[in-house]
Amino acid sequence: MRPVFEQVGEQEVHRGHVVSFAEGVFTAPDGSCIVRDIVRHPGAVVIAPVVDGRTALLVRQFRAAVNGEVLELPAGKRDRPDEPPEDTAGRELAEEVGMAAGKLVRLAEFYNSPGFCDEYSFLYLATDLSPVPPSRQTVEEHHLEIESIPLADALGLIRSGTIRDAKTIIGLTLAIEHLQGA
Repeated sequence: MRPVFEQVGEQEVHRGHVVSFAEGVFTAPDGSCIVRDIVRHPGAVVIAPVVDGRTALLVRQFRAAVNGEVLELPAGKRDRPDEPPEDTAGRELAEEVGMAAGKLVRLAEFYNSPGFCDEYSFLYLATDLSPVPPSRQTVEEHHLEIESIPLADALGLIRSGTIRDAKTIIGLTLAIEHLQGA
């Protein structure tokens, strides 16, 4: 039988616009008490929009946490806990790249950084794209640039460090694998 950690308490320290910060109290298998910082996040979706099975649409946008621009797949947080992730994916795809997907395929679900954050992401491949009016919401979105990346170049861009965003690395890799098997 595996040793068990048990949460015995949690106190919210700060609530921000997107995330909240808490101190979680746990009993360890040896009976000791430990306190851990936890970031609570509403969850997110990541969309790998692919045109004609050959080209992915990425966005280059400013990310305050790294104080710079990041080349990444379109993504966004779930606005409500009961919002179906497919609805979030459709909304974010329209907001960021001005596209609607004729077909959405869930490729994976994953924790982004479970060492300190409970953010849980749903990853979709979006195909059969058609243009819709973009509805960019944030100042970062108003200044983002859409970049078309040939899927044949994606792994090289990851290896070279041009693409460094984890959700994008996961998304492109799984999209390529799915499309090659389709």
